[in-house]
Amino acid sequence: QVQLVESGGGLVQAGGSLRLSCVVSGRTSNIYAVGWFRHFPGKEREYVGTITWTGDSTHYSDSVKDRFTISRANAKNTVYLQMNILEPSDTALYQCGAVARGRGMIIYARNYDSWGQGTQVTVSP
Repeated sequence: QVQLVESGGGLVQAGGSLRLSCVVSGRTSNIYAVGWFRHFPGKEREYVGTITWTGDSTHYSDSVKDRFTISRANAKNTVYLQMNILEPSDTALYQCGAVARGRGMIIYARNYDSWGQGTQVTVSP
């Protein structure tokens, strides 16, 4: 199976930056993409962005596309979410997930096969 562990969250002031890490291990051969989602209290997971496992393609939601960047360090099986110009509305539990090819649209959390526990990001005004 695939295991994912997030880290790097914390408290930051508006306008600041954070870099989150997602370490992927286990049976990675069937992974098509790794996605980042964020969970607001009382709401469903919201799509942030994805990167193909090859690292050749990325995609972002409209709300973060000009501020966030996803990348992968292949040698360490680590996916990063670089977050810049953070806003209080970015405050959420950020989770990474892995999805196999053919599972459906990767912007939907319901299609993912494995999830990490998440890391909290809090942005103060």
